[in-house]
Amino acid sequence: MKRSEISEFEIEEKDFKLRLSRKNGETQIIQAAAPLVAAPAPVAVAAPAGAPAAAAAPVEEKGISIVKSPMVGTFYTAASPESPVFAKVGTKVGADSTVCIIEAMKVMNEIQAEISGTITEVLIENGEAVEYGQPLFKVKTA
Repeated sequence: MKRSEISEFEIEEKDFKLRLSRKNGETQIIQAAAPLVAAPAPVAVAAPAGAPAAAAAPVEEKGISIVKSPMVGTFYTAASPESPVFAKVGTKVGADSTVCIIEAMKVMNEIQAEISGTITEVLIENGEAVEYGQPLFKVKTA
């Protein structure tokens, strides 16, 4: 605002309002947001007959732990297309073993197993989008 002749700017969208005002050489920022309203509870929807059960959460199995995604992003099994995969069915992992990479905002994040055991199932395909907390691997613990 100092570099231009603008002395006041205001933008308003849905539940957000921002107003910048420059008076007497000082910039004032006035920001207002609509009051937070509790979101309605999610409604359970029954899957149509014949729909694949793959969308359902994995059933807890005795001696099996789940490695979950710590972030939203894109799941990769290897550092590059030419590199060997970090973990596949039968791979023994330790708590600090890298099992995959999740790309988030152009940053490649190595994901550790955080548990020791043997990978029994890879639940995500290479290149798929993942959500926070989404199961990635099943690991048989000792």
